[in-house]
Amino acid sequence: MIPRAIESQILQQMKEMKKITVIYGARQTGKTTLVKEIIAKSGIKSIAVNADQQKYLDLLSSRDVLKIQSLTSGYDLLFIDEAQRISEIGLNLKIIHDELPGLAVIVTGSSSLNLADKISEPLTGRKNVFTLFPVSMMELMNLYSPFELHERLEQFLVYGTYPEVITTHNLKGKERILTEIGSSYLFKDIFELLNLRHREKLYDLLRLLAFQIGSEVSIHELSNTLRLNRESVEKYMHLLEETFIIFKLKAFSRNLRKEVSKMSKYYFYDLGIRNFLINNFNPLSFRNDIGQLWENFLISERMKYHAYSGISTNAFFWRIYTGAELDYVEETGGQLTGYEFKFTRPAKKPPKAWKETYDAQYEAINRENYLSFIT
Repeated sequence: MIPRAIESQILQQMKEMKKITVIYGARQTGKTTLVKEIIAKSGIKSIAVNADQQKYLDLLSSRDVLKIQSLTSGYDLLFIDEAQRISEIGLNLKIIHDELPGLAVIVTGSSSLNLADKISEPLTGRKNVFTLFPVSMMELMNLYSPFELHERLEQFLVYGTYPEVITTHNLKGKERILTEIGSSYLFKDIFELLNLRHREKLYDLLRLLAFQIGSEVSIHELSNTLRLNRESVEKYMHLLEETFIIFKLKAFSRNLRKEVSKMSKYYFYDLGIRNFLINNFNPLSFRNDIGQLWENFLISERMKYHAYSGISTNAFFWRIYTGAELDYVEETGGQLTGYEFKFTRPAKKPPKAWKETYDAQYEAINRENYLSFIT
């Protein structure tokens, strides 16, 4: 069992039983397993329902407190899995919260777009929201020593950190699981809930983004390559962000006209999915994208670390048209820090333009010090 970072926080919230617990995260990141573990540790008598089943869809979208009570009577906790499928779930959860105050409620959803839109207004002040990502290095620190994590680093860069992938030790087995997740689960909400007409275009878009991690992405170029209008491309990319497949890093720009400011970079929450999309599970010694993998790995792990630790920060990349750049920039409490990520080459000094323009710190992250950066 992989200890998850948000488990203790949710257990504490459940003891208070004052708000509904909402857990977002991509499919197969372990949301259901986490909730079952929490329920087992809490000792609370619970009933679990899967919103994929029609009988629960009808009852939980009824707005009828008596019908809902007929399901939950005798239980202290209601667990609703994949709650974004339930129509008017926000209003029904509001009814449960207000009319059945002795009932604790946990809901999970693999699409923040659908679930958040449905519960945001009805549950104002009535919910605590958590996000569960693919397994983070800070979580694995509870299972492995720094030496053991370093020994597994190549596997994390190639196969990612989905729970089932980590707990499967055969490399072909890892590939099979990633293929199943990428083919059957990951895009289910986008395809089924939003009824997209161009499914193949979504895969093509993801493949293009997979080859461009670490590079600025031009929506115009994507639109031309995919033969889709700009509005459709932007919509698809928004959906991929809201279903926790990719995330965006904007350019930092404050003082210099020559600073790039209009384009963004996109990264994958999980490198195993990225490598599935480009059909490349080769070991690092046979790859020409190690720098991209390293950059994506560090930024996604840093993001998880901040989210789980409750650290509020603004994240960017920095580049000027002369070519000087920093892979990653953080602004925390008014303090700027620029980071350079190097997997093989020794670290260099910060770009002269960065040093001269900003009162900022600088740090180079490599294989010797990366764990302190992400855990």
